Parts: sequence; C-alpha cells; structure tokens
Amino acid sequence: MSTIEFVTLGGIVLVAVLGFIGRRHPNTDLADWTVGGRRFGVATTWLLQAGETFTTFTFLGTAGLVVSGGAAAFYSMPYVPLGYLLLYFIAPKIWRMAKSHGHLTQADFLENSYSSRTLGTLAGIAGVVFLLPYLQLQITGLGLIVQLVTGNHTTGVWSMVIAFILVVAFVLWSGLRGVATTAYFKDALMLIMLFVVCIAIPIHFTGGFTNVFHQVQETMPSLLSVHGRGDYGIPWYISNMAISAIGVAFMTLPHGWPPVLAARNSTVLRRNYLWLPIYNTFIVMPLIVGYVAVVILGRSTDADAALLHLAGRMFPDWLIGVLAVAGITTAMVPSAVLLIAISTLVSRNIARVKSARRQYTVTQVTVVAATAASLILAIVMPDLLANLLLLTFSGLDQLAPAIGAALLFRRRISAQAIIAGILAGLAVVIVYTFWLVPPWAVSEGIIGLGVNVLVVAAWEGISAATGRRDAPRELAGQRQ
Repeated sequence: MSTIEFVTLGGIVLVAVLGFIGRRHPNTDLADWTVGGRRFGVATTWLLQAGETFTTFTFLGTAGLVVSGGAAAFYSMPYVPLGYLLLYFIAPKIWRMAKSHGHLTQADFLENSYSSRTLGTLAGIAGVVFLLPYLQLQITGLGLIVQLVTGNHTTGVWSMVIAFILVVAFVLWSGLRGVATTAYFKDALMLIMLFVVCIAIPIHFTGGFTNVFHQVQETMPSLLSVHGRGDYGIPWYISNMAISAIGVAFMTLPHGWPPVLAARNSTVLRRNYLWLPIYNTFIVMPLIVGYVAVVILGRSTDADAALLHLAGRMFPDWLIGVLAVAGITTAMVPSAVLLIAISTLVSRNIARVKSARRQYTVTQVTVVAATAASLILAIVMPDLLANLLLLTFSGLDQLAPAIGAALLFRRRISAQAIIAGILAGLAVVIVYTFWLVPPWAVSEGIIGLGVNVLVVAAWEGISAATGRRDAPRELAGQRQ
C-alpha cells in the first residue's frame, strides 16, 4: 500500500470514528436523531450551517469553473452572503414556528403553513428526487478525488464503498450529533489545507498572486472579466447568482433545515448569520488556483482535476494524502446530512408512518436504501443522473415562493395556488433542462421561478374575483 493510500484510508476511518463517538446517549426519538434534540449551541450550529460552503465542489468544481468560464466563476462568492442577509431575519422565525409545531423537515413546515397534506407530500417527493442526484455527486466526487491522487481507478471505487458504508453506520448510530462531531474535524482540516495549497501553489508556479493575474492578463485577458450573452456571460452570471442566492435565502434545499432546526434557540442563528458571510470569502482561494491552472496546464486540462494535478506536482506523498482526506471529508460530512434529510422526508412526508417507533425504523431503512442505490449508480453508471443533477438547485428553488409567502405575507395564499405554481415552475425547468436552450444561457431556474410566481398570482386573482378563495385554516392533527 502506497503512502497516499495509507493516509487516505486512515482519514476515512478517522472520520467514521468521530461520527460514532458523537452519540453521547441512545437516540430516544426521531427528533433527537434528526435535529439533535434542538440543543446545539453557536459553535456546533455554525459548523453544520457552514458545511455547505465547502463540499466536493470546492475541490472538483471551483477551480475547474475558472478554467472553463474565467471570471464568471466568481458568482459562487456573493450569493451565500446575500442569502444570509435575508436569513438573519427569517431563519429565527422558521425556528420558532418549527419548535412550536414539532416540524422536523421542510415539508412539515409547508404542510402546516398551508394546511395541505398534498403540498407536504409534493415537497417531500421533490426533496427526495432532487437530493438523490446530489448524494450521488458526493459519492462520485469522493471516488474521483482518491482516483486522481493515487492514479488507480480500483482504489477510487473501493474508497467509495468503504467510506459510504462507514457513513451509513455512523449516521444510523449517531444521527445529526455524529455529523456535528465530524464537522469540527472536516472544517479544521479543510481550512488548513486550503491555506497551504492555495498559498503554496501560486508562489511555487508563478512567483506570487499578482504574477498569476499579470500572466493571465498577457495571455488570456478575456478570463478576467464577464462579458457577452452566451455561456458564462453576463446573463449567465447574474441569473445563476440570483437563483443560488434565492435558494440560500429561502432554504429551498431540504438538507439545510436540520442544522437550523437543531439550534438551541433563535439567538444562536442570528449570531451565526452575522459572521458566516466572512467564512464564505475563503472560497476565493481555490478560484485563484484555477487561474494558476490556466497558466500552467492550459484550458484544455481536465478542469475538475486542476487543483489536484497542480498539488501533485509539488507536494510529497504524505501531504497529498492529507489533501485527499480533506477532500474526502467534504464528501462524507455533507452526505451524512443529505441522508438524514432524505430519510426523514420519506418517513414523515411520503410514507407518513404514524407510530413513532415505526417512523424511526423507516427512516433508518431509508438511509441504507438511499446510500446503496446511489453507490451502485455511482459505480456502474456514474453519468446516469447527470441531467437530473442540473435540476437540483433550479428545481428545488421552485419552493421559494411557498416558503417566502408562508413567512412574509400575513394574508395566507391558498395551497392550490402554491401547488399550481410549483408544478408550473418545475415543468418549465424540466423542459429547458432537457429539450430547450434558455435564451442567453439564463438559468432555467430563474425562468421557472418567474412562471411560478405568475401562476400563483393569476390563481389568487381569479379566486378572489370569483369568490372561491378558501379561508385559512389550521391543519388538523398537527405533528408533535
């Protein structure tokens, strides 16, 4: 076994061990397993919420996006702080409503807000369908990281299998508490390696940060600005930044809900949203490495592997192994949160199991089934869900009007209008993803969201004009 393989395997095992020791006492119910009993303080909640900032996309996509699209890749910097600006005000309200009614999922919140089981089921199905490709991406990304640093495809496959068997094991054992424990290790290692790699690479290859941009300016100046209307042009930049900011601000991705609902109180969330935007600025480091890759490797290089290829040219094997472990944690820890979100949606909002004990059992079985399906597809047919993955963010953002209206409007919008808007928005996103090309490369999510809002407004207008608008009512049998 090579040094890189030894360090990589050791890192995978260490992450799992940390996940196992995260449980301090047996989980007594689904709320304890899913949201940690709603007892997390500032530091733990911070790390769980910050986990989405650095995922496998950081290692495999951020630098690569610079290679492909130049300055347009910087759309990934402002959208999170913009989203947090609104979350500072609405996340505490979400927490209080969820605490009051016993919500554990995004679909619970929508079902209760609109007194509609149909909407709850629709949100649950959408969440599972659109999160499964995201889970497969994490699995595939982990295998690709190991394959790139070891040069061995077989090692990458076995790493995927071992890592995700261990992820399932500690998720079943510890729930969100295990994820929180591993998050401390993941973010500490991630930040250390980002500073080491993203400072050392520009200095080693180009003599410093300013030299990187001087060389790009001399050879490929177009990569330093966003221009035009095609791929990676101004409409692409603005629309993708907007759809991403909307997704963050309105918590449209279901796996973003457990970290928020796990907070001890709403004050914890407000404190975090003051400082989380600063954390997101660290994403500039792999973006700079992307420009180094353009200068040293050229634009014909494998974009997703750019950072690892540069690191492999200058670091010793043991440090490459540590870098691989940092990348692996960015797959394992977010995957654990995804599994918790998917399985809870299935048990509470799709299968709708009544008994607390059976609900917990269905959740645990779903964790195993979802991981097994994603793992098999990642190994056998890694590109099968590639198109569906494009729908993850644009598709789930169609829930933004429903969440926003429930929080911001005193006058309750009818569930029928919200459901019609979601279905219309999803239809538009699907059509533009699979069959049509959006004009000027505008995000299909933005187009779908526009149609979504228009349908909701039209439905409400017609209902008001015809006197058929239903009065708001509380959902019978609210979850506790």
